Amino acid sequence: MDINKDVTILDLSHNRIALNIRDISVLQTYFLLTELYLFENNVTILYNNSFGNLSNLKILNICRNSIYIIQRGAFIGLKNLEQLHLCQNKMLQLNPEIFVPLKNLKLLNLQGNLISYFDVPQLFHLEIIILYGNPWNCSCGLLNLQNWLNTSNVTLENESITMCSYPDTLKGYSIKIAHYKAECQSKFPSPITEDLYINFQSISNSTFNSSLNNLTSNSEHGPLGKSWALLVGVVVTILLTSLLIFIAMKCPIWYNFLLSYKHHHLEEHEAEDGFTENPSSLSQIPDTNSKETIVIFEQVHSFVVDDDGFIEDKYIDIHELHEEN
Repeated sequence: MDINKDVTILDLSHNRIALNIRDISVLQTYFLLTELYLFENNVTILYNNSFGNLSNLKILNICRNSIYIIQRGAFIGLKNLEQLHLCQNKMLQLNPEIFVPLKNLKLLNLQGNLISYFDVPQLFHLEIIILYGNPWNCSCGLLNLQNWLNTSNVTLENESITMCSYPDTLKGYSIKIAHYKAECQSKFPSPITEDLYINFQSISNSTFNSSLNNLTSNSEHGPLGKSWALLVGVVVTILLTSLLIFIAMKCPIWYNFLLSYKHHHLEEHEAEDGFTENPSSLSQIPDTNSKETIVIFEQVHSFVVDDDGFIEDKYIDIHELHEEN
């Protein structure tokens, strides 16, 4: 375009501009624009950063095109935009996040599209909104919009003709005064609750961002942090290994210690009962040599070892046992 780059108002209406990559690159050179009119062109999609360099723009009119998609970052850079006209296009729905960069937006014109539902974006403070000419579905999903229209300072232009198309019971009612079922009220929060939720979200986001910044700043010392974590891991591994070895060594000792409590001094009656129950074993010992018998008995019992590793206590009087026999 052979147009002076210092122009502030540019009207490109009634052309064949599609706002493709080539058109966007040319348009970005007019960074002093305050008003841009693209009325009746061939625009179908608003791509990300379509107006990135036009930070001075205050009025943008893209009415009577065939726009059916607006990408999330289409309006990035338009921080001073005050009027946005998207009337008479083919939009079925809008992502509320596309309006987030428009901090100073005061008028939004969505007249004559195919929108049946519109979710009000957070912190979206308009003065004038134009919504008539859309097939509004006044079910529970539109209750948030109605609450916002009735509690904010925004003016709904042509309110009397901004009517519900669905359901049939509300057809012809203004979307601002349509009576919703009681069950809808329980599904959606009140305006006060919604404001509190928005404030809580902003606080949570700020806290999250500060934590993220701290994490990012700490990540600059990445090697030190990794060395510290490695050292802790090694120390913990050594301690656990030492503990397992200690337990493995001590378990047999503890086991035998517990078994030792089963041994006790034989009472006199226990000793007598033990030998009277099996007298045949003593009868096999020859009576001719009592000393030899005593010696053999002592030798046998002095080296008998129980299965659990303990030497049997020798508290039984051998002479008494021999006399009884």
